[in-house]
Amino acid sequence: MRQIVLDTETTGLDWRNGDRVIEIGCVELLNRNLTGRHYHVYINPERGIDAEAIAVHGITEEFLADKPKFRDIADDFMDFVRDAELVIHNASFDVGFLDHELSLLRHPKLDALCAGVIDTLRMAKEQNPGKKASLDALCDRYEIDNAARTLHGALLDAELLAEVYLAMTRGQESLMMMLDDEPAAGSGEDGGSPVERPPLRVLRASAEELGEHDRILQDIAKANKGACLWIPPVPAEEAPVA
Repeated sequence: MRQIVLDTETTGLDWRNGDRVIEIGCVELLNRNLTGRHYHVYINPERGIDAEAIAVHGITEEFLADKPKFRDIADDFMDFVRDAELVIHNASFDVGFLDHELSLLRHPKLDALCAGVIDTLRMAKEQNPGKKASLDALCDRYEIDNAARTLHGALLDAELLAEVYLAMTRGQESLMMMLDDEPAAGSGEDGGSPVERPPLRVLRASAEELGEHDRILQDIAKANKGACLWIPPVPAEEAPVA
């Protein structure tokens, strides 16, 4: 299975207010192994960057002035993520921004390009309710070295998230290995002969137990002031005459 761990940096917090993507970082996983392939690009957003955002990622308008526009890199980006499952921390944020960028160019959105999205923020909250679920907190929990992360950066964060995701889902990998190793049905250690099973023991109710069961059903019918579903109806010709 091919997965792409993805992160973005942006000019602000809301694409609905005109904020744009300024950096995309992706790393590739193939059958839960890092392949070494990655996609990384800085993008000129053609607008200003909020001071609060610069404080988080350190990317300035001057740095981006000679970088390509999103329309210049859209095809390469789509080719890299196409048909893969995306792994994203707080996926609604990144997906919202990227879908907006793609829609401006009349390209298909990510749900049409990719095989699905895994949100590691939601996964972390489900696995450890009430505990911090930021990327830094998860790196600490799974003992992943994030000392180089003095500022947010899309490629570095994608690389860290890939390690976090593999640690978070390590049990799933073990389960798949167990399923792969399980012998096929009908085979045995002696070369495939059927496995003998002991006969099932059938315990039938005694007359006393059957009588007690009928009594309880009658009590249920009386309590509900009507017929009990578990008591078969009496045919009209056998019903007592008033």
